[in-house]
Amino acid sequence: MVADAAAALDFYAAAFGAVEEFRLAHPQGGVMHAEIRIGESVLMFGDVSEGPFTAPAELGGTSVALHVFVPDVDALAQRAVAAGAELLEPPADRFHGDRTAILRDPAGHLWVFLTHLEDVPEEELTHRLAAAGLGTH
Repeated sequence: MVADAAAALDFYAAAFGAVEEFRLAHPQGGVMHAEIRIGESVLMFGDVSEGPFTAPAELGGTSVALHVFVPDVDALAQRAVAAGAELLEPPADRFHGDRTAILRDPAGHLWVFLTHLEDVPEEELTHRLAAAGLGTH
């Protein structure tokens, strides 16, 4: 949920190349429900207006990160920063076989965008974790 879904829709289109697939207006104004597509992923959100939902800004942050695979994480990160996203971790190849970037959008949501580079067998993944000081054999 976000404090201004209409602005979020515009931002996601500009920053992430999101395609708006559906928007339902709230009877009192704003966006009750919206659906966007980024690559093969469909995400749903709306304005914080009722029920148990709270926007990240009202919580002082979020413990949730949305992970979305895209064809070119480098181009997406560059586009997102130009549109106003905060780059928390620049694109880099990771031990798990994906190139990733981590961003925060203006609504406070965390995004992990990934481009798949290779399938890593479990034994190799364990070895890479240990080599990175992130795990043990």
